[in-house]
Amino acid sequence: MPELPEVEAARRAIEENCLGKKITKALIADDPKVIEGVSRADFEGSLVGKTIVSAHRKGKNLWLRLDSPPFPSFQFGMTGAIYIKGVAVTKYKRSAVKDTDEWPSKYSKLFVELDDGLEFSFTDKRRFARVRLLKDPASVPPISELGPDALLEPMTGDELFESLSKKKIAIKTLLLDQSYISGIGNWVADEVLYQARIHPEQSAASLSKENYGNLHKSIKEVIEKSLEVGADSSQFPSNWIFHSREKKPGKAFVDGRKIDFITVGGRTTAYVPELQKLSGQQAARAGSKQANKRKGHGDGVKDDVNEAASDEEVNGSVQSKKGRKPRGQGNKSSAKRKSKESDDEDNANDSEDDDDDDNDDHHDEDQKNKTRKVTNNKQSKVEKTSKKTVQTSQNSKKKKKAK
Repeated sequence: MPELPEVEAARRAIEENCLGKKITKALIADDPKVIEGVSRADFEGSLVGKTIVSAHRKGKNLWLRLDSPPFPSFQFGMTGAIYIKGVAVTKYKRSAVKDTDEWPSKYSKLFVELDDGLEFSFTDKRRFARVRLLKDPASVPPISELGPDALLEPMTGDELFESLSKKKIAIKTLLLDQSYISGIGNWVADEVLYQARIHPEQSAASLSKENYGNLHKSIKEVIEKSLEVGADSSQFPSNWIFHSREKKPGKAFVDGRKIDFITVGGRTTAYVPELQKLSGQQAARAGSKQANKRKGHGDGVKDDVNEAASDEEVNGSVQSKKGRKPRGQGNKSSAKRKSKESDDEDNANDSEDDDDDDNDDHHDEDQKNKTRKVTNNKQSKVEKTSKKTVQTSQNSKKKKKAK
């Protein structure tokens, strides 16, 4: 998902190439999911003849100030991107539209031609972006609900220390909260915490003063370095965890150290256990859990419990179907939840993004494979149980006939 560096790169490209130019043509896509609250005709009519005065950004949102309101605003979502014909803007892979593709792209949601012939477009492949026409974008949600911008309104070291010392949630979860600090998404949060050598699950309030200093420094450096190369990820420093975040578990390394993947704040999280360790009471609790897990596995208690649970599930599956929900009811409920989650995914205060990263895809695939194995095992046990039941019934009938 585009984060502060990618959106800032787009803002700078517009600022360098489009300011002071008049819009002579505008094409808005017929897509009410992305184009929010205004008709195509009204949107196009509000742009044509206007001059672009300035380009602004807060967090992951960008808006253009014209010589008179209303102004177009862009919430990038998962795959939103700005393209200027003939100008290299950013190489965010999930948004990429090839130079050889049709122009404007079939994914274009807003296309504009300027009086000097320059053209630019806002595209969105996944349709989680939101394009709005607003009188004052900064004064209304989602922008008005954002916390200080990580680049434009950075906290001082003391302000960060005082703020974090009151938060008892995982530090990564807090960094992803756009109402706390805006612009930091999944990959930036992982990079910042790796560079600061902080475990993503460490409680913000329990960080040491050294942690606070390292975190403050890392936020600044990661954002500035990514912007130095125009948010072109291929040019990010080689010692960044970013380059290995999309590799499969067990095959991801940075500087020769293994990368593990866990879920924090609902997002797949990459970290290096060797360097990012839990501290204080959290470390003690984690150690206790590991000891109990090893003990349970060693004496066979865990296996016995799992086997008993499996037997109960098999027995339950061959019982009468009375009292079950009508077929398909569960699937419909699940579908509704998925639909709502998709619609809410681009909420300003979501903990994003990831990045719906490829790591999430790998994780989901692993989970699917595990589920298939469990399902196949259950089905096998059910079939065996059914065969035994049938065999017992047949034997019983034979005995009765013999009598």
